[in-house]
Amino acid sequence: MPEPVAVRPARGRRPRAQSHGWLGASNDMSWLPAERITLEGELSAEEARVLGCLVEKAAATPEYYPLTLNALVTACNQSSNRDPVVAYDPSVVTEALDDLRGRKLVRIVHSQSGRAPKYRHVLDESLGLDHAERAVVAVLMLRGPQTVGELRTRTERLHAFESIADVEAVLDRLARHDPQPLVMLLERQPGQKEPRWAHLLSGRPDPAAWAPSAGGAAGAAAGAGGRSALVERLDALEEQVAALAAELSSLRRAHDELRSQLGA
Repeated sequence: MPEPVAVRPARGRRPRAQSHGWLGASNDMSWLPAERITLEGELSAEEARVLGCLVEKAAATPEYYPLTLNALVTACNQSSNRDPVVAYDPSVVTEALDDLRGRKLVRIVHSQSGRAPKYRHVLDESLGLDHAERAVVAVLMLRGPQTVGELRTRTERLHAFESIADVEAVLDRLARHDPQPLVMLLERQPGQKEPRWAHLLSGRPDPAAWAPSAGGAAGAAAGAGGRSALVERLDALEEQVAALAAELSSLRRAHDELRSQLGA
């Protein structure tokens, strides 16, 4: 298992976005479609990871979506389908969420029951992305630069591409996205058989920083021959267990709070 990367020190924070609840707030407008935006500045690594996780879970495990803070921390730190593997604490994820809300890419969802707030992305609405484009961008945010074959394999649970040509067509659209390109093709690096694509939400990446790794070699083999169905099922099960654990933790807190109120 890869070692978690170190978390950088907290950055200067943007002004906190105004909180809007899904229910119960008089100024709640979170049900309205998000406005189309042009991204100002670059997403940090933490913001990209949080946003990618929200997009992934919305498509892969919709029954557990939107996500609580605890569930989102678990999603960010899971060891499967992530490169690099990280170890974020709740404060890091909370800061990233605040910044993403300020950028109009994430919204907060409150419930009338008073349970923990949840979070949902509006990446597709804000940037005008369809289902296939959203899947490709999410996997690039979660796993770094990848070949077309790797992207076709790794987006399977988010969007089923029928062919490599379909993935290439999506990448071409994203590279020509108006008003700003969202992906780019990197030059092939020594030791790589194919060039890789990268997202541009965090700026232009340094190709040399993404040298071939064991994970990359495994991904290339997967792109050529297809990943084992068993491995794919295990990945999906790991995510479901993590989501259930986070949901159980939230229910326990709600139960303890209710008992405390009744006891008082």
